[in-house]
Amino acid sequence: MNQLPSLASLGRRIMIMGTTNAGKSTLGNAIGHKLGIPAVHADVLYHQPNTDWEPRPKAEFLALHAAAIQETEWVMDGNYSSTLPERLARATGVILLDDDMLTRTRRYFWRTLIQKQRAGGLEGNQDSLKWSMLHWIWHTRNSAAKYRQMAIESGLPFVAAYSSRELNALYATWNLKRG
Repeated sequence: MNQLPSLASLGRRIMIMGTTNAGKSTLGNAIGHKLGIPAVHADVLYHQPNTDWEPRPKAEFLALHAAAIQETEWVMDGNYSSTLPERLARATGVILLDDDMLTRTRRYFWRTLIQKQRAGGLEGNQDSLKWSMLHWIWHTRNSAAKYRQMAIESGLPFVAAYSSRELNALYATWNLKRG
Protein backbone atom coordinates (compact mmCIF):
# COMPACT_ATOMS: atom_id res chain seq x y z
CA MET A 1 0.00 0.00 0.00
CA ASN A 2 1.40 3.37 -1.00
CA GLN A 3 0.91 6.70 0.75
CA LEU A 4 -2.68 6.82 1.93
CA PRO A 5 -4.81 9.82 1.02
CA SER A 6 -6.59 11.65 3.78
CA LEU A 7 -10.11 10.53 4.53
CA ALA A 8 -11.30 14.08 3.74
CA SER A 9 -9.93 13.75 0.20
CA LEU A 10 -12.60 11.10 -0.51
CA GLY A 11 -15.38 13.65 0.00
CA ARG A 12 -18.76 13.13 1.64
CA ARG A 13 -20.23 10.43 -0.63
CA ILE A 14 -17.89 7.48 -0.31
CA MET A 15 -18.55 4.09 -1.81
CA ILE A 16 -16.84 0.97 -0.54
CA MET A 17 -16.61 -1.92 -2.99
CA GLY A 18 -14.90 -5.25 -2.72
CA THR A 19 -15.08 -8.94 -2.18
CA THR A 20 -17.55 -10.63 0.14
CA ASN A 21 -16.56 -10.51 3.82
CA ALA A 22 -13.61 -8.19 3.24
CA GLY A 23 -14.82 -5.75 5.94
CA LYS A 24 -16.82 -3.27 3.87
CA SER A 25 -19.73 -2.80 6.29
CA THR A 26 -17.55 -2.45 9.38
CA LEU A 27 -15.38 0.11 7.60
CA GLY A 28 -18.49 1.92 6.37
CA ASN A 29 -19.82 2.24 9.91
CA ALA A 30 -16.43 3.45 11.18
CA ILE A 31 -16.17 6.10 8.46
CA GLY A 32 -19.79 7.16 8.94
CA HIS A 33 -19.21 7.57 12.67
CA LYS A 34 -15.96 9.49 12.16
CA LEU A 35 -17.41 11.87 9.55
CA GLY A 36 -20.89 12.14 11.08
CA ILE A 37 -22.57 10.92 7.88
CA PRO A 38 -25.00 8.05 7.30
CA ALA A 39 -23.56 4.59 6.72
CA VAL A 40 -25.73 2.81 4.15
CA HIS A 41 -25.40 -0.93 3.62
CA ALA A 42 -26.42 -2.14 0.16
CA ASP A 43 -27.12 -5.59 1.64
CA VAL A 44 -29.77 -4.05 3.91
CA LEU A 45 -31.32 -2.26 0.94
CA TYR A 46 -31.32 -5.46 -1.13
CA HIS A 47 -32.66 -7.89 1.50
CA GLN A 48 -35.89 -7.90 3.46
CA PRO A 49 -35.61 -7.30 7.21
CA ASN A 50 -36.49 -10.08 9.65
CA THR A 51 -35.60 -12.78 7.10
CA ASP A 52 -32.65 -15.08 6.52
CA TRP A 53 -31.36 -12.86 3.67
CA GLU A 54 -34.37 -13.06 1.38
CA PRO A 55 -34.16 -10.48 -1.45
CA ARG A 56 -36.65 -7.68 -1.82
CA PRO A 57 -38.51 -7.32 -5.10
CA LYS A 58 -36.03 -5.80 -7.59
CA ALA A 59 -38.05 -2.62 -8.13
CA GLU A 60 -38.16 -2.01 -4.37
CA PHE A 61 -34.39 -2.46 -4.05
CA LEU A 62 -33.70 -0.15 -6.98
CA ALA A 63 -36.00 2.53 -5.51
CA LEU A 64 -34.31 2.28 -2.08
CA HIS A 65 -30.88 2.48 -3.68
CA ALA A 66 -31.85 5.46 -5.87
CA ALA A 67 -33.20 7.34 -2.85
CA ALA A 68 -30.09 6.57 -0.77
CA ILE A 69 -27.60 7.82 -3.35
CA GLN A 70 -29.55 11.05 -3.89
CA GLU A 71 -28.79 12.09 -0.32
CA THR A 72 -26.12 14.77 0.06
CA GLU A 73 -23.81 12.69 2.27
CA TRP A 74 -23.26 8.95 2.72
CA VAL A 75 -20.78 6.17 2.92
CA MET A 76 -22.25 3.13 1.16
CA ASP A 77 -20.77 -0.33 1.22
CA GLY A 78 -21.63 -3.16 -1.11
CA ASN A 79 -21.51 -4.07 -4.73
CA TYR A 80 -24.66 -5.13 -6.62
CA SER A 81 -23.26 -4.64 -10.11
CA SER A 82 -26.50 -3.32 -11.60
CA THR A 83 -26.38 -0.30 -9.28
CA LEU A 84 -22.66 0.48 -9.37
CA PRO A 85 -22.78 2.89 -12.33
CA GLU A 86 -25.40 5.09 -10.65
CA ARG A 87 -23.53 4.98 -7.35
CA LEU A 88 -20.22 5.86 -9.02
CA ALA A 89 -21.89 8.79 -10.77
CA ARG A 90 -22.88 10.26 -7.35
CA ALA A 91 -19.81 9.22 -5.33
CA THR A 92 -16.99 11.57 -4.42
CA GLY A 93 -14.50 8.84 -3.52
CA VAL A 94 -14.02 5.07 -3.70
CA ILE A 95 -12.51 2.51 -1.36
CA LEU A 96 -11.79 -1.03 -2.53
CA LEU A 97 -11.37 -3.87 -0.05
CA ASP A 98 -10.12 -7.39 -0.68
CA ASP A 99 -8.50 -10.12 1.37
CA ASP A 100 -7.48 -13.71 0.84
CA MET A 101 -10.30 -16.22 0.45
CA LEU A 102 -9.43 -18.14 3.64
CA THR A 103 -9.71 -14.99 5.76
CA ARG A 104 -13.00 -14.01 4.11
CA THR A 105 -14.41 -17.52 4.61
CA ARG A 106 -13.37 -17.46 8.28
CA ARG A 107 -15.11 -14.09 8.67
CA TYR A 108 -18.27 -15.55 7.16
CA PHE A 109 -18.34 -18.39 9.70
CA TRP A 110 -17.57 -15.97 12.56
CA ARG A 111 -20.25 -13.44 11.67
CA THR A 112 -22.88 -16.11 11.00
CA LEU A 113 -22.27 -18.43 13.94
CA ILE A 114 -20.84 -16.16 16.64
CA GLN A 115 -21.34 -12.45 15.92
CA LYS A 116 -25.10 -12.10 15.66
CA GLN A 117 -25.06 -8.28 15.91
CA ARG A 118 -22.82 -6.94 13.15
CA ALA A 119 -22.37 -4.05 10.78
CA GLY A 120 -24.55 -4.52 7.74
CA GLY A 121 -26.63 -7.27 9.35
CA LEU A 122 -30.34 -7.46 8.80
CA GLU A 123 -32.90 -6.41 11.35
CA GLY A 124 -34.06 -9.58 13.09
CA ASN A 125 -30.69 -11.39 12.90
CA GLN A 126 -31.98 -14.61 11.37
CA ASP A 127 -28.68 -15.40 9.62
CA SER A 128 -27.71 -19.03 9.01
CA LEU A 129 -24.88 -20.79 7.22
CA LYS A 130 -25.60 -21.22 3.53
CA TRP A 131 -23.81 -23.32 0.94
CA SER A 132 -24.84 -20.68 -1.59
CA MET A 133 -22.83 -18.09 0.34
CA LEU A 134 -19.76 -20.30 0.50
CA HIS A 135 -20.13 -20.83 -3.23
CA TRP A 136 -20.43 -17.05 -3.72
CA ILE A 137 -17.21 -16.44 -1.76
CA TRP A 138 -15.45 -18.91 -4.07
CA HIS A 139 -17.12 -17.65 -7.24
CA THR A 140 -16.23 -13.99 -6.56
CA ARG A 141 -12.73 -14.64 -5.22
CA ASN A 142 -11.11 -12.67 -8.08
CA SER A 143 -13.69 -9.88 -8.44
CA ALA A 144 -11.48 -7.19 -6.85
CA ALA A 145 -9.74 -6.65 -10.21
CA LYS A 146 -13.06 -5.74 -11.83
CA TYR A 147 -13.89 -3.28 -9.03
CA ARG A 148 -10.40 -1.78 -9.17
CA GLN A 149 -10.80 -1.11 -12.89
CA MET A 150 -14.18 0.54 -12.30
CA ALA A 151 -12.71 2.74 -9.58
CA ILE A 152 -9.76 3.80 -11.71
CA GLU A 153 -11.98 4.54 -14.72
CA SER A 154 -14.28 6.67 -12.55
CA GLY A 155 -11.50 9.22 -12.05
CA LEU A 156 -12.58 9.60 -8.41
CA PRO A 157 -10.14 9.67 -5.49
CA PHE A 158 -9.45 6.01 -4.80
CA VAL A 159 -7.78 3.90 -2.12
CA ALA A 160 -7.46 0.12 -1.92
CA ALA A 161 -6.64 -2.35 0.84
CA TYR A 162 -5.84 -5.89 -0.32
CA SER A 163 -5.20 -7.55 3.05
CA SER A 164 -6.10 -7.33 6.72
CA ARG A 165 -2.78 -5.58 7.32
CA GLU A 166 -3.61 -2.91 4.74
CA LEU A 167 -7.16 -2.55 6.09
CA ASN A 168 -5.73 -2.06 9.59
CA ALA A 169 -3.49 0.66 8.14
CA LEU A 170 -6.60 2.50 6.90
CA TYR A 171 -8.13 2.34 10.38
CA ALA A 172 -4.90 3.60 11.96
CA THR A 173 -4.18 6.35 9.41
CA TRP A 174 -7.72 7.69 9.49
CA ASN A 175 -8.05 7.19 13.27
CA LEU A 176 -11.15 5.02 12.88
CA LYS A 177 -12.76 2.87 15.58
CA ARG A 178 -14.24 -0.58 14.95
CA GLY A 179 -17.51 -1.55 16.58
